[in-house]
Amino acid sequence: MPQSLTPGEKGARQGQAGQKSALEGYRVLDLAQGGFCVCGRMLGDLGADVIKIEPPGGDETRRLGPFLDNTPDAEKSLFWYFYNANKRGVTLNLESADGRAVFEEMARRADIVVESFTPGRMEALGLGYARLHAINPRLIMTSMTYFGQEGPKARYQATDLVAWAASGALYINGEPQREPLDVGYHHQASLSGGAEGATGTLIALVGREAGGEGQHVDVSAQESSLQITGYSPEYWMALGIDLQRVGTSWPTSGGVARRLVFECKDGHVCFTVQGGTEGIARSMNALVQWMQQEGECPDWLARYAWNREYDAATITLEETQRLEQPFVGFLLTRTKDEIFEKAAAHSIFVAPVASPGDVARNKHMRQRGFWEEVEHPELGRKLVYPGPFAQMTATPPKIRRRAPLIGEHNVEIFAGEMGMTEERRRVLRAAGAI
Repeated sequence: MPQSLTPGEKGARQGQAGQKSALEGYRVLDLAQGGFCVCGRMLGDLGADVIKIEPPGGDETRRLGPFLDNTPDAEKSLFWYFYNANKRGVTLNLESADGRAVFEEMARRADIVVESFTPGRMEALGLGYARLHAINPRLIMTSMTYFGQEGPKARYQATDLVAWAASGALYINGEPQREPLDVGYHHQASLSGGAEGATGTLIALVGREAGGEGQHVDVSAQESSLQITGYSPEYWMALGIDLQRVGTSWPTSGGVARRLVFECKDGHVCFTVQGGTEGIARSMNALVQWMQQEGECPDWLARYAWNREYDAATITLEETQRLEQPFVGFLLTRTKDEIFEKAAAHSIFVAPVASPGDVARNKHMRQRGFWEEVEHPELGRKLVYPGPFAQMTATPPKIRRRAPLIGEHNVEIFAGEMGMTEERRRVLRAAGAI
């Protein structure tokens, strides 16, 4: 994350101050865990009052690293910070009758409940959709699980990797002739499910506001993750073909692998040696001219006619590798910035592969005001966060508060908003219900 923002970057969105939030006035009870927490985070970004409900002692999500200053602590999980920003927090033991009674009181005045328990768990607690609908017919309940609420695998125990593998996303990721490869950071399946959960919730809310009642939104992380596999399912459905892993290459129309990523002096760039169309030929000629100016272009390459000689349908592997080799050596001695500046100036189809540090320093994103400073009074410092998922002119999403500490808003919500007396709260605390 960037360590600080300039005054100009801090003010990039100040013109939006005072504008109304899209979900202002709506209340969400958030029981989700892990990557599914992004559902409530997105609703909170849009202005909903999201109340994170976790058991006394804190949610398991707080144990997910990495941790601030590399200090494992339930109050220093960066995962928790990011996916639970824009939420207030209370502790509530749903395993106890008293805790469930309090939850029902909260559900009566809520608009949305989001949860990610194993299917059947909320019913076992007496808090399933049928019960919540009976006490609040306008309530929307969004359930996000790895395999959905119904079906043969609905109640299977699973991890994020299991759902990712079951979606088909794992199968198409990795190098040819090697085993399927997981993505570099876990929780991708549950994050996909959480984002789809937010979408489904908003659609259900529109339906309710159009004159309907609440409804139960059932999200499967397996099915949500399948959405990012592109057209691989259609290949099987239409042609009976399993698309194979291509790694950092992509086949020509004739089936010959072309590399998509080239190493450079300080990282990698995306680039493909190809020809055929006029636009691509112009790009290749511009890069060849740069190589000529630097004295690093073989004579045969300078004479190559990209628009006439290159045929993706008939080119051989040997010819592809011969064409790629001069570019391998040339790009290896240039930095990403050098390559990108030249590419932008001369319409060369090449782009840098950004590291997390590159993204944090990205001038374009900073000037758009994407990064936001969030105050953490308990730490005595501000942390810079990636901003919300979209910019909107009339109802801009924004980060209004950091993630809650354990039980931080118990008094504010239980006493201040629900009218719970100190005596009742004392009894509930003694019983382990809050």
